[in-house]
Formats: sequence, C-alpha cells, structure tokens
Amino acid sequence: MSDPVVHLTFDEELLFFLPPRRRRSRLSVAYDGSASLGHLIQSAGVPLPEVGDLDAGGVAVGPEYRPTPGEGVGVVAVSRPKRLAEGTGFLLDVHLGRLARRMRLLGLDTWYDPGLDDDALVDLALKQNLTLLTKDRGLLRRRVLRDSSAYVRGDHVEQQLHDVLDRFCPELSPFSRCLRCNGVLRPVSKAEVAPILRPGTARSYDDFARCQSCGRVYWGGAHATRLAAVVATARQQLSAG
Repeated sequence: MSDPVVHLTFDEELLFFLPPRRRRSRLSVAYDGSASLGHLIQSAGVPLPEVGDLDAGGVAVGPEYRPTPGEGVGVVAVSRPKRLAEGTGFLLDVHLGRLARRMRLLGLDTWYDPGLDDDALVDLALKQNLTLLTKDRGLLRRRVLRDSSAYVRGDHVEQQLHDVLDRFCPELSPFSRCLRCNGVLRPVSKAEVAPILRPGTARSYDDFARCQSCGRVYWGGAHATRLAAVVATARQQLSAG
C-alpha cells in the first residue's frame, strides 16, 4: 500500500521555487494526515507570501486547512498588483542594495542596512510596519512575515525594479528622497549650500536640494539624464498597467 499524499497543482509563475527535479505543475507530496496545507506548500519549496488563492475541490481554503489524503489542491500565485496602505514603506535585505537606490530615486520610502541580520530585519519590519523585500526564501517562510514580505524576481536591478513596480504599483515621487540614507529632500537656495560647492558646480547649477537627515546636497549633475530615464521608464510601466 502506497504512502498517503496530497496533490498540489501550482501556477506556472510559482514553478521556479520548486527544486529542479520536482519542477512540474502537479506535485504529489507525502502527507502524514496532520500537517497544514501551508506547511505542505512551503515544504515543497514555495513560500506562502508568494501564494494567493488555494482551491480544494472547488472550495476556497486557507493555509491552515488540513487536507485529506489523496486530495488535490490548486495553488495560485499571489495576485498583482497588491496595493499597500498609504504610508507603508519597504525594507530590503542585504542582496538588494542597488534596488534600494533605484526605489529611493523614485521617491519610495526604502529602508536598507546591509549590516542587519535576519532576526534584525524581521524585528524592524514588524516594528516599523515595513514590507520586507528579499531574495532569501528562508526569510519568507517566517510566519510573522506572511502578509508583509515578498520575493524579488530578477538578477539585475532593472528586472528587480520592474518586478516591485508590477507587484505593488506604488505612487511615485521622484527625486524626493536621499539615495544614500532615505531621508526626505527639500529645496534649498544656492546661497545656503554655496560654502560646500565646488566652483564648477556653483557656476553651472542653480537648483539644489538637501537631505533633511544626513545633509547631503543634490543637483542635476552629470547623471541627470540617466536618472531621468529610469524615472521615465518606471512611470511608463505604471501607466501601461
């Protein structure tokens, strides 16, 4: 007599989470009769924050559901976009430093500290009501983060930014945050920052902004065209959606 199993049918979007040798839409997983559906899904390799609806024989169920042996369950990817409550910020793990700068460029409240370990990230996300973005699937399996974390797809920063915008469709406020510390920028007069400007900068530019947190000064320098292109691409993506 064969051991009891539960048959999970995954959306194609979720297949890359599965180990290569088990990467197929319908997967039969061993079942002891007591584990929750959420536990079975995560043991197969798919983090629950990436899962949306669950369907057991045409009935909507939750991750806490305990299936019967031999039952089939459809596992749907989380719906997009998932709009966050106004004022919700993002917390990025150590692997996403370049993405953090891009998100700050777009005016998104983006917390990033490469010195934080996993426990510190979880603690900060919960205390500050931040959505944790990560490449670490282990972090996504922490139950306390199930509704406030997301896996970032893509190996390159352009792909990662596209994925974040596609998933959350956030309101943009470009050039309003410090790329270094995430502080809010405010316009300042040229006279106010003149003492720290190089002569060439003072001659060439008249519009400046300063970070209210770290004091860094910004102006439309040599990278302005490239940064404006990033902003334009992001706006085009969101408007197309």
